[in-house]
Amino acid sequence: MKSILFTFILAITFSSCNAQKSFKNISERNGKVGIGTNNPDALLTVKGKIHTQEVIVDLKGAVAPDYVFETYFDGISALSPDYKMPTLEELAIYIEANNHLPKVPSAATLSEEGLELKKMNLLLLEKVEELTLYTLEQQTQLEQLKERLDLLEKKED
Repeated sequence: MKSILFTFILAITFSSCNAQKSFKNISERNGKVGIGTNNPDALLTVKGKIHTQEVIVDLKGAVAPDYVFETYFDGISALSPDYKMPTLEELAIYIEANNHLPKVPSAATLSEEGLELKKMNLLLLEKVEELTLYTLEQQTQLEQLKERLDLLEKKED
C-alpha cells in the first residue's frame, strides 16, 4: 500500500513539474499575469498574438457616438454637448494639414503608443456615422440636381 501511495505522489509531483514546464511562457508579478513577458504591466499582459472567437468590451462610462445623429438632427446632443460635426470643407483642410482624420491618432502616435480598442472602435463608429450623414446630404444634393437637370431638358424639348 505504501509503495502505491508513494508511486501516486511521485506521479503527481512529476505531472506537476511537467505542467509547469509547459507553461514556461506564463509569469506572475505583483498580482499581474504575463504571457510571453516576465514584466506584466496590467492585470493581464500578452506579448504576442491572441486567437479568439470574440472579444466583448464593456463601455464603462464611455459614450456611444449617437451624439453625432443627435447633433445633426437636433442641433445639440445631450450625450456630448461639445461635439461639432465638421463640414466637408473643414475636414478637407484638416486632412491636408495633418494627413489623418480629426481625433484619430496619427500613424506615428499609434506606432509609439499603440491603440485602445474601446476608444478606437467608438471613434471609428463616430467617423462612420459622420460619413453616413455626409453621404445622405450628397444624395439629397444629387437628387435635387437630377430634378433640375430633368426640368432643363424638358424646357429644351
